[in-house]
Amino acid sequence: MHRRNFLQLLRSVLLGVILIRPQFSCAQASAAEPEPSPEEKMRRRFPHPVKVGDLIGLPLLDYNDSTIGFVRDVARTPAAKIVLVVNQGWFFGRGGRLVGVPIEVVAILARQVNLLDVSREEFARVPTWSDANGMQIPRDEKILIALGRR
Repeated sequence: MHRRNFLQLLRSVLLGVILIRPQFSCAQASAAEPEPSPEEKMRRRFPHPVKVGDLIGLPLLDYNDSTIGFVRDVARTPAAKIVLVVNQGWFFGRGGRLVGVPIEVVAILARQVNLLDVSREEFARVPTWSDANGMQIPRDEKILIALGRR
């Protein structure tokens, strides 16, 4: 009689250890891993070449598919980073202030550009772009941009 109770107890303990252990190890692994940089995230999104001229005029959408602005230009900063110059606060596609959006935080999806990893509130706090911040990239040059999916 005691042996049967012991085996049932042993079985339930082993089952509990098997079910609980994977959850514990996943929690440890996620706590130990640092947040990847925007460049690392872009590399994971399968960047593909695209002509700069094909990006001009595309809408920039937030996570809710609301249009934030339109790509007006593509520039290279003195630090050799590529930015999309987008008008923010536009009215029917005109006006607004120009902001530089790093290429690492966007992805192209069909005929639109999606803003990733940046909230609309963070986007509103981006400093205004001026031509002194970088050089315009020729429209026939190809750059790498991440591919988006929904």
